[in-house]
Order: sequence, then structure tokens, then C-alpha cells
Amino acid sequence: MAISKFSDVDEYGFKRDENFEPQKYEKFMEEYLPILARRNKKWTELMTKKRDRPLVLNRKLKRFIRKGIPTEFRPQVLMELSGANALKSRENSDYFPSLLSRIQDTDVVDSIQLDLSRTFPNNIYFSAPGHHQSQLYNILVAFANQNTAVGYCQGLNYVAGILILITTSDQTSFWLLKALVENILPDYFSPSMIGVLVDIEVLAELVRVKLPDVHKHLESKEFHWALIATKWFVCCYAEVLPTETVLRIWDCLFCEGSKILFRVGLTLIIEFRSSLLKCDDLSEVMNCFKEIQSSYFVLSCHSFMEKVFKYTSNLSTSSIQQLRAEKKMKIISEKKMKSR
Repeated sequence: MAISKFSDVDEYGFKRDENFEPQKYEKFMEEYLPILARRNKKWTELMTKKRDRPLVLNRKLKRFIRKGIPTEFRPQVLMELSGANALKSRENSDYFPSLLSRIQDTDVVDSIQLDLSRTFPNNIYFSAPGHHQSQLYNILVAFANQNTAVGYCQGLNYVAGILILITTSDQTSFWLLKALVENILPDYFSPSMIGVLVDIEVLAELVRVKLPDVHKHLESKEFHWALIATKWFVCCYAEVLPTETVLRIWDCLFCEGSKILFRVGLTLIIEFRSSLLKCDDLSEVMNCFKEIQSSYFVLSCHSFMEKVFKYTSNLSTSSIQQLRAEKKMKIISEKKMKSR
């Protein structure tokens, strides 16, 4: 691939920043394109065999998902394995359009409209009024109308935006958003955002146990995990890591569940442990995380995901659930104490 062929935007419409390194990206694509071709062939064979049968998350399919779902199959696979299809089957075929015609909360609509132009301003599809912004508006309004407990909060716009890029359909994106917010990440997008607060505490505890030297060092620099992990979790890494890497993470998020969010965070910390330990103050820590998020390590999504599952192979779902229960109880107890 000749360097001169690189356009000002990537294949998903995101503008390349001023620090874009063509040689680095060329190296990545030379490594990744043969992998994509190989995986696409295997997926085509699998989906041909499964044409009239529902997908079941067995060991083979989980292995396939962790190696990446091809673009053409991603909407179908995510819909089936996330539970979005099951949610959709419970409603009439005109359910989504009917949500758009309901009387709308003007405050919610105003908040959504305000955030439309703020959603991925560095993406040519979202940076100006047009089809993608209209789809984004429809998804967010429909979701708010059917889930008044959540309504609309910041973060949903970025998640919905990525779903549009994945599916190109506002209805499909709506059902995936509903599955994510209500089933996969409950309490993440509640007014209190307690799910995010809990998971930040869980990540901090995992680092304390698995990387005690990193935890102690960063604590001495007055670093709090909320400074970096809030954005990681609220947008499920969408605003943080390269798009192709985010899609690979989301394959696992929608098909296997939320444990992948911790696996990714821990992998970033483990891989750059020595760099973090060299930081002398809080500003250096924050700069280190910025460099981590733009490194070749995270750009090279296939090898990155291999490291994610290698580095965190002993992270169990039961341990995550136990930590979540403990941290949630702690946070609720602290809030009660403060309100007295």
C-alpha cells in the first residue's frame, strides 16, 4: 500500500489527526488485511452452514468472535447474540416508528439536539446535519421515549453513533442500544451512573491485587482511576481507542458480556506497566495514558485482542460479580452517610 494513497479520513469517516503516521498505519494494514481475508472466508463458511438456524455461543463461535466478526456479518451476529433480536421479537413491527411519533419530553429532545453536532465532530458523517445525524436523533429519541427511567444522558450519543457505523440502520442500532443499556450494562446510563462508579472501583481493586506496584505508585501521585476509566467505560472505549479496535472489543461486549471492559483496561495497564511506573507526577501519568491510547499496540487490533485474552485469562466472571456487589454496597453506604 503506497503511503500517498492515504486520504484525510479513515474507512469509517474519522479525520486523521495531525499526529497520524502513515508508515505505522501502512504496517498495520499489511499485517491485518490477510487476517481479514482469512477470517472472512471462515465466517462465510460458518454462516452458510447456519443459514436457517439460530447462532449458539459455543466454544467455536466464541473463538471466532474473539478473532473478529467481518463487517458484513457483524449486525446479524450482534443482534442474535446480544439478545437484541429477542427484544425485537416481543414487539410489533411498527414499534420503532411508533416511538418516534409519541409525545416527546422537550428537555430530552433539547439535550439530544444539542449533542448531535458534538457527537464525533471529527467524523465527516456526523460533523454536519445529514443522514447520520438524523439516524442518531431517531435512535436517541426512540430510546428515551421507551425508557423514561434512563431517558437520555451523555455517552449514549457516542454508543449510538458507533452502532450506526456498524449497522447503517437506525432501527437495528436502536435494538442493539436497548440490549446494551438495559441488559448488558444495566445502571451504566442511569441518572446516578452507579454502574460506572462501581466498575471504576472494581477496576481499581483489580489493579491493586494484580499490579500492586502500579497501584501503589499511581496512588502516590494522587491519581484516581475515575480520571481515566470514566471515559473508558461510559463510551465503551469508543472515544478512546482506534475504531477498528473498538469494533473488535464490541464484538466481545455484545456477544459475551461486560467483562471485556475490564480485560481491555487491565491489558493496557499491564502492557505499559513500566512506563506508568516511571511517571513522576500526575500530569505525566495522564500524558502516559494518552500515549497508550494512541500507540501501535492498540492500533494493531488483532494482536491487541490476542494479548487481552492472554493477559487476563485468569479473570473470572464470578470474581467480577462478587467485586461489583461489594463495591456497590460500599458506594450506596457512603452516599447514605453523606446524606445524613
